[in-house]
Amino acid sequence: MTRIIDYGNLMHRAMRGLIQDVLNDVAKNGLPGEHHFFITFDTMHPDVEIADWLSDRYPDEMTVVMQHWFDNLEVTNEGFSVTLNFGDSPEPLYIPYDAIRTFVDPSVEFGLRFETQDDDDDETAEIETASKLETKEDTGAAEIVSLDSFRK
Repeated sequence: MTRIIDYGNLMHRAMRGLIQDVLNDVAKNGLPGEHHFFITFDTMHPDVEIADWLSDRYPDEMTVVMQHWFDNLEVTNEGFSVTLNFGDSPEPLYIPYDAIRTFVDPSVEFGLRFETQDDDDDETAEIETASKLETKEDTGAAEIVSLDSFRK
């Protein structure tokens, strides 16, 4: 049997660890400066915990924003929980890292995108560094560096 180094899975774990480290820092010290996060996640992931009305409204994926108001941020090795405000209604959420599809901090033009490959079970992490990231206010294009570009 030939052994290979699975760079895709190693990168996947490293990028999830980066998100955990960032959220741990925010839980301890708050959001610094203009930093804020757009986090898109799979609402059908078996370990996601959101209100029924949110999963009914967002049956595939949902993007939440952590910026001006969030409460009860707790970070674990598997995921994080946070209370966010939806139309003046605070709702607790639990999001495992494996459910995250994108993590973007537009204040510093940084983002991560996790994509599942249909032709194999490995997930690929892509790192976005761009002059403009697409947000609700901005429709600029992002430069994507894909791990696939380094594979043969």
